[in-house]
Order: sequence, then structure tokens, then C-alpha cells
Amino acid sequence: MAKKRILVADDEKSIVTLLESFLKEEGYAFDSASSGEEALKKVKAQPPDLLLVDIYMPPGVDGLEVIKRLQADEVSVPVIVFTAQGTSQMAIEAMQLGAYDYIPKPFDLDELALTIKRLFEHQALKDEVHELKEQLRFDPSDRMIGRSPVMLEIFKTVGRVARSDATVLIMGETGTGKELIAEQIHRASNRRGGPMIRVACATLPETLLESELFGHEKGSFTSAIAQRKGRFELAHKGTIFLDEIGEMTLSTQRKLLRVLQEREFERVGGSIPIKVDVRVIAATNKWLPDEVAKGNFREDLYYRLNVVTIEMPPLRERRHEDANLDDVRNLVFHFLDKHRFQGAPTPSRISEEALERVLEHDFPGNVRELENLIQRAVVMSQGELIMPQHIVFSHAAVAGSTAGPVDIEASLRRGQSLSSLLGGVERRAVQFAVQECNGDREAASRFLGIDRSELDDRLRRFDLEGGGEADAAGH
Repeated sequence: MAKKRILVADDEKSIVTLLESFLKEEGYAFDSASSGEEALKKVKAQPPDLLLVDIYMPPGVDGLEVIKRLQADEVSVPVIVFTAQGTSQMAIEAMQLGAYDYIPKPFDLDELALTIKRLFEHQALKDEVHELKEQLRFDPSDRMIGRSPVMLEIFKTVGRVARSDATVLIMGETGTGKELIAEQIHRASNRRGGPMIRVACATLPETLLESELFGHEKGSFTSAIAQRKGRFELAHKGTIFLDEIGEMTLSTQRKLLRVLQEREFERVGGSIPIKVDVRVIAATNKWLPDEVAKGNFREDLYYRLNVVTIEMPPLRERRHEDANLDDVRNLVFHFLDKHRFQGAPTPSRISEEALERVLEHDFPGNVRELENLIQRAVVMSQGELIMPQHIVFSHAAVAGSTAGPVDIEASLRRGQSLSSLLGGVERRAVQFAVQECNGDREAASRFLGIDRSELDDRLRRFDLEGGGEADAAGH
């Protein structure tokens, strides 16, 4: 731990020499100023952990004036004042201005050491209370439902990185909550008073994306009838969220790299560099190291973005044997409460059989798919008890659930159990085999090297009975 630095401002050389020897012996870093003017310059150049200042330093700026000017300039430094006889009124005024304590001259060194120690202990406690208040105020779990171990780790990471200005890269499948995490980082950051500007990179063509990001000058292209600020300018002193950054063209990536490196850019059609103070959070549903290897994403930009990486787990990896820690179950009840039927005073209820059907599903569309499923079930049941027949999975969700590789190492690092991981792989293998064989269960069982009865058992267990429609129709 770095030594606490104490600046002593006193016009008596003997006092300064005495305190230098004493404070260094006590383990503090020491600096001095012989006048109020010099003290102000040193504090503004490099604020100390504590300022010890003599309240009376004629003929220039005295200790009281030093405190007033620091307050006016919004420079926050703990202050202890020295007072001589006849200056008690000034000492009281110094305390009213925010000085931590005053010590009369001639002072007792042991008393001074105790006062300094007490001040630093008080400061540490104050900082700790402030940090706890911030954590309570901006607890990510307030807005995001997640009790599983893997999500608690995500929330801890958000808490650690939010207060810094580090660039954050959020990777994860579609529907896992990447934008919500970005919002939580902004809300818990020192930039929360500034704007959070979102850019949907996947929905804009390259020509429009560049203009959206950096703005344009009047007449820079046919429809540019006026100057327009870009998203980076609008996000000044705040956060810019680049959603689906993996969809950017290499040309736009090059321009973004410059902004990250130099924190400046020119508007389209302009030549004047514009400086910005912006925190960048990017998200993608692509695995960027693979995109770099394929030449689709710049390696230098990837490393610029990859200061802090948050890997959002898919919903299938947020299950838990303990019902209280199972995020799928918790999300079901959260969405029942959120999507009440026609503004009903109480949420819809779900039967055990219907809940079991939900819990057995793989949710390739992740949280977004689950929310749509529950909202649809509430409507289909007309706000009454939700039964299994009200749980209707979309064809796109079922058909798409075998796509994408399983990252075993990442899954285990995120806390997914071996049984859950193997169950997910087995489910996807069974589903793929049935799809590959056009619903012919006999062919699918041979494809997998298992008996037909074993296949039927797995189809029931994994809630994939719909995969056998072609087989039923053909026999």
C-alpha cells in the first residue's frame, strides 16, 4: 500500500523541520510549503492525503484563506489547522469551513500523531460506507433476475468494473441480456449523470453507420441538409453502447479504432478533429476471436475492446438443482408478475405440469424467448391457471436449438455443472439426429447408435416429442 502523503504549510522553518522528521518516522510521505500561495499550488498540482496548515502566515494568504479557496475550486482535501494563542476565533471559523480538527501551538507530537491516525481511520470508514451505499443503490440484481452462481459472478464483475472508465466487451448469445448488463454498468458508474447512447450496428448499412457514429457536416452528401452530431458527440461525458459490434465492416472498424486510441474523430465531410470523453461498452453475439481468425474483425480493435470481457451465459446454463437458485424458475415467476392479464391486480398462476414443461425446455432464444413464452401463455389462458396446453414453443426456437458450438471450458468456468453440460449436449444431439432424419425415429436411433426405446425415452425427457411427427405420419 502506498504511503499517505502529508503536506505541511507553515512559515516557521523550525516547525517544518521538526514535522518532517516526525512524520517520516511515523511512516508518512512528506512535503512542505512555506506560504499559503505555495500550498495552494501544490495541492492543485497533486492533492495530498492530508494538509497541515498554519492558520496565521503573514503577510500573504493565511490558512483560513487556503481552505476557502480550495472550497471555491472544489478541491477536496482533509485539513488540520495549527493555531497559536489569540487565534481561537479563526480556528472555530476553520472548523465551520470543514477543517477536520485544530491543534494549538506549541503542539504535542503524540497528540498530533493520534489526531492524524484518527482522521485517516475516519476517512477509510467514510469511503467504505460510500462504496456500500453505491453498491446498494446500483445493485445489478435490482433490474436483472439472477440468483444462479454464474449470474452472481457476472454481478460481481459489474460491481468491480463499473466505477472505472475501462472499455467493456460483452459477449453472449442473442437474448441473454447483454444490453441490460451494459445499462447496469452505466448506472453504477461515475458517468451515470451523463447520457447512455445506444447504437444498433447490425441494423444500419455502412454509409449510415459512419454518419450515425461520427455525425456529418452540411452538404457532405445529398441528404445532408444540415450539420448533425453523431452518437459519439451525444455521448460526451457519458457512455456509448455499440450493440452487435461484430457486424461492423472493416472500414468502419478502422475509424472506430482511431476513436478508441485518440478519443477524437472528424464528422463525415469535415476536417476539424472533435475530442470526446466517452466510455465505450460493446456487445456481440459472435465469438470475436473466431471472427479475427477469419479476417472479419480487426485484431487491433479486438484487443482495444477486450480490456474487460463479460461472457453472458445462455439461459440453459443458469439452471440449478436448488429451486431458489434456478434462474429459469425465478424468471418464470418474474414474467408472470410483469405480464399480468389486462392489468389484473395479481399475476397469473402456473400449474406444476406447465412449469415442468417450461423447465425442461432448452431455450435457444434465451431470456427473450422465455419472456415471449410466458407472455403468450398468460394471453392464451386469459389470466386463469396456465396449463401445459398453454405452453407453446415457437417452431423457430425448436428448430434453431442445435446451432452453434458448445464451449465446454467457458461453460465450466461459468459454473455450469457437469450433469447440466452433458444433458445439454445430449439433448442437442438427439434433436439434431431427429431433424437430420426428417423425423424418422427408427433412422434417428440408428444414426445415434441407440435403441428406438432409448430414443423415445430421451425425446420425452427432453420435451422433443414434436420431433417425431413425420415418423408418426409415415407409419
